[in-house]
Amino acid sequence: MRILVLNCGSSSIKYQFINTEEKVTLAKGVVDRIGMSGAVLSHTRYDGDTIKIAGEILDHQMGIEYVLGVMLSKNHGVIDDKDDIDAVGHRVVHGGETFSGSVLITNEVISVLQDNIELAPLHNPPNIKGIQAVTRLLPGKPQVGVFDTSFHLKMPPKAFLYGIPYELYKKHKIRRYGFHGTSHRFVSQRAAEILGKKYDELKIVTAHLGNGCSMAAVDKGHSIDTTMGFTPLEGLLMGTRSGDLDPSLILYIMGKEGLSLNEAGTLLNKHSGLIGISGESSDMREILAAIKEDHKRSKYAFEIFCYRIKKYVGAYAAAMGGLDAFVFTGGIGENSSEVREEVCRNLEFLGIQIDDSKNKNSEEVISVQGSKVAILKIPTNEELVIALDTSEIVISLKESVNLTASL
Repeated sequence: MRILVLNCGSSSIKYQFINTEEKVTLAKGVVDRIGMSGAVLSHTRYDGDTIKIAGEILDHQMGIEYVLGVMLSKNHGVIDDKDDIDAVGHRVVHGGETFSGSVLITNEVISVLQDNIELAPLHNPPNIKGIQAVTRLLPGKPQVGVFDTSFHLKMPPKAFLYGIPYELYKKHKIRRYGFHGTSHRFVSQRAAEILGKKYDELKIVTAHLGNGCSMAAVDKGHSIDTTMGFTPLEGLLMGTRSGDLDPSLILYIMGKEGLSLNEAGTLLNKHSGLIGISGESSDMREILAAIKEDHKRSKYAFEIFCYRIKKYVGAYAAAMGGLDAFVFTGGIGENSSEVREEVCRNLEFLGIQIDDSKNKNSEEVISVQGSKVAILKIPTNEELVIALDTSEIVISLKESVNLTASL
């Protein structure tokens, strides 16, 4: 099947058009600055042909119209007709406690997404706008929602409940949800394939390290714990997010600095993490460059970043009662040999032994020969997961309709 994958943000739309039989991306791109001046669509075809189109893109529907237009373009397109798109798969951030897997989008599903807006106020509204726009532009076309949270939804209560009155969980849905689920799912499955072992027999720690960072303990194919929590703020140190801290600390800072709730949220989400500690950058490449110039605060940021990852490796190995594989992914995880080396340093007691030569090259398995724990660096492919889930659900739907018709 040929699936259009959409990731709708507040002012952007990322997209890929994927042939699921061959697992090939036929086209991809992004619409930036929706609703602002200087809006532009950047489009790349499978053969490397690229084009940028500037325009007045006022909303998500107009953005998707631009996407469909360039896909239909005689000179830059990949389809002859809108019917060449078999279905649309949407990345949806928050499914609450309702969706433990990907689902065909219906009016009832949209209603649940709207109910969960308070859990993801920055993400669910544009996700919904994308779904509604496709409904108008591609009427009757099947749409599937694939949720960031669903892979973690089967965590046990001991992992997802917080130490607050239980009534607050029941009343306000306050619990650990976790995010980056599609990425953790993809790379853990891919690790099993690379190692030639059964997914449901492995204990895997996955580390998705980018501007946003999270880790997951994947035991026999199921996420049993993850570092992000009720929001993506908890857990690891990130590009601009603080990660774990004493809850009383923010109350103390608010009092000392006279911050409002919104200002406190901005401090923790936009001005903390690598940029907050280093004072230089939220980009690990620039942090490493500053370290070479003996910038002390950048060294602190690097060490704290790696130290927190190291701590969670030990915690998750303990939670699973063992460890078979440790996977790095995301922009930092895939590209920073320095981070991988520092994280794995002194973890030999767990059976983690990194091969310095392999770590600096493009190999997938970067552990030493005979290492008890396999160490891998795997490029994530969340769009492919969304496309494959969408294809599977649509095929099942068609088979069900055909079966009903034959009865």
